[in-house]
Amino acid sequence: MTVYFIGAGPGAPDLITVRGLKLIERCPVCLYAGSLVPEEIVKAAPEDALVKDTAPMHLDEIIEEMKTAHARGQDVARVHSGDPAIYGAVAEQMRRLDALEIDYEVVPGVPAFAGAAAKLATELTLPEIAQTVIITRTGMKASSMPEGEQLEVLGQSRATLAIHLSIRNLDYIKRALEPYYGADCPVVIAYRATWPDELYIRTTLEGMKEEVRKNKITRTALVLVGKVFGENNFRDSDLYNSEYSHVLRNAGKKKKAKAV
Repeated sequence: MTVYFIGAGPGAPDLITVRGLKLIERCPVCLYAGSLVPEEIVKAAPEDALVKDTAPMHLDEIIEEMKTAHARGQDVARVHSGDPAIYGAVAEQMRRLDALEIDYEVVPGVPAFAGAAAKLATELTLPEIAQTVIITRTGMKASSMPEGEQLEVLGQSRATLAIHLSIRNLDYIKRALEPYYGADCPVVIAYRATWPDELYIRTTLEGMKEEVRKNKITRTALVLVGKVFGENNFRDSDLYNSEYSHVLRNAGKKKKAKAV
């Protein structure tokens, strides 16, 4: 028996991986985060499967369902939104399963920031503009940030930022980032990326709070910050540069040039 932690992707049902979908189709038990996982995905479970929404359940109850499945020798599809490695709350479940000596595997999924970038048709890394993407969040009442991971520190990099779980913390985001990015730095608010009711607001650090207020967004939104969202004046990369040689193209060009 195995518990499969499956990343369902950011919202669109067809963005789940082939591996993840095949596991859901065959597992006799499916436990899914109903507030964030599309119902169409779990409808793929076998007709006689136990399909349970874990949104109203606490950790002990979820683990109890896994223990029951283990006793019956039934595989479990544990379906989370996005990719389990990012704010997935799977580590605590895996720690419990380790103690119970229950096997598990992780199936990756499309993370929300990647889904949003695809819908925006935006590359998050552009030559000489940004070559680093930082996935982070801000501290709230329930959970603070580890020392050194505050936006005042991360902002010094001027990297592309994908800020999760922080749509109600825009005043702080503006205050922390403005010294490094500038008030006019492009911002995209990605609300329910890839879902049918998705919304993408292009704004700036200065204007983001007003735009979010006007659109009445209070949850399930990603804050993307960086020069890449407003920059079209960047140089081509060397990847497809006809004058650039690498092992798969023009491999002998440099040697010939030296010989001449």
